[in-house]
Amino acid sequence: MRIAYSGRQISSFQIIIIGFLSVILIGTLLLMLPVSAQHGEVTSFADALFTSTSAVCVTGLVIHDTATYWSTFGQLVIMTLIQIGGMGVVTIAVSIAIVSGRRIGLMQRSTMQEAISAPHVGGIVRMTGFILKVTIGVELIGAAVLSSVFCREFGITRGIWYSLFHSVSAFCNAGFDLMGVKEPFSSLTSYASSPVVNLVIMSLIIIGGIGFITWDDIRRNRLNFRKYRMQSKIIIVVTAFLIVLPAIYFFFFEFENMSFGKRLLCSLFQAVTPRTAGFNTADMTDLSETGQTIIVLLMLIGGSPGSTAGGMKTTTAAVLLFTAFSVFQKKDNTHFFGRRVSHDAERSAAAIALMYIVLPLTGAMIISSIENIPVLTALFEVASAIGTVGLSLGITSNLCMISRTLLIGLMFFGRVGGLTLIFAAFSRKNYDSYKFPQETITVG
Repeated sequence: MRIAYSGRQISSFQIIIIGFLSVILIGTLLLMLPVSAQHGEVTSFADALFTSTSAVCVTGLVIHDTATYWSTFGQLVIMTLIQIGGMGVVTIAVSIAIVSGRRIGLMQRSTMQEAISAPHVGGIVRMTGFILKVTIGVELIGAAVLSSVFCREFGITRGIWYSLFHSVSAFCNAGFDLMGVKEPFSSLTSYASSPVVNLVIMSLIIIGGIGFITWDDIRRNRLNFRKYRMQSKIIIVVTAFLIVLPAIYFFFFEFENMSFGKRLLCSLFQAVTPRTAGFNTADMTDLSETGQTIIVLLMLIGGSPGSTAGGMKTTTAAVLLFTAFSVFQKKDNTHFFGRRVSHDAERSAAAIALMYIVLPLTGAMIISSIENIPVLTALFEVASAIGTVGLSLGITSNLCMISRTLLIGLMFFGRVGGLTLIFAAFSRKNYDSYKFPQETITVG
């Protein structure tokens, strides 16, 4: 869908990109204000830009500890940016229009369809209202449960604020935390043994990461899994596998010295958080290289389409895997749950996977060379950025400006989406009817 603006055609993809860039810039300017920092001085443009990008792109990589550097106003700005970035700029804009009673035109509906990966335009306004209600409801419930822990520890006022901030950050898969008051950049490591904090944060991450379309299926069909859309079925099954299998590995090979209860919680949490939340209850530097590599793979896969999460998406990984199986079995088509996947979906999955292989590896090699650090350490940071995760091995604040700029670009790429950027840059569709002669090429 395109609209004419000053004689030019603007596509839905370009509107999405412009929206995200505008919010990032506004957030940067607000974070530069003296009132945003606890020391009452102006924050540099570079630091404010990095933080704003990380918040809007719901990543969680930080240069300054959120609790000790930013004032309450600055933290409020960050939480607002997280909420806008998590739900999507277009979703927020349409929600405001709905609440104010304004009419939603076809262009807005089409843009909203692209933003949440909806299958069709019909019912998109009703879907937006549903998204808004679920988001507010889930975040408030999460904050209420977390307050039972945080209010007891930090007092009522501060406890409620901490509960709300962490609930929004977890649901939007952002990974920003305010636990630096205990130890800077400590995330949720002090709550590794707390069932309430672990289970609530994990639940919020999963709910936010499975996607708005899956919510709608659950609302419509309850527990009748057979009636779900093929996409929802794939998302639920793949999500379950990507939680259970890594959790088993972490339980048996990474946290042997912990008590059973803490070991179980840590294993589950470290399996959930790379998808793409960024909180951690265990020090990432204590993991073996195998454990860190598994985290990198989970960060690159990420969450699901039309969700608050980033990454190349669970559906992309599933299409790639089953397309490979169909090739092995010499079948012409890829199938899921008795349904055939289109060749366009297969091609898009291959293109996305290529971008999520080439960009992280290239970025990691560049940062490794510039910073003189191991490639795996650099790859962990890069995968965290492009997957909009926020997990780190503790090198973010020590990176030079070139490396930080690279991470900013990767965070934006990861949140907006590679195909969205490419479609925005090459928005004109090729309507040529001719085809070149076909010739066989051997692969593999």
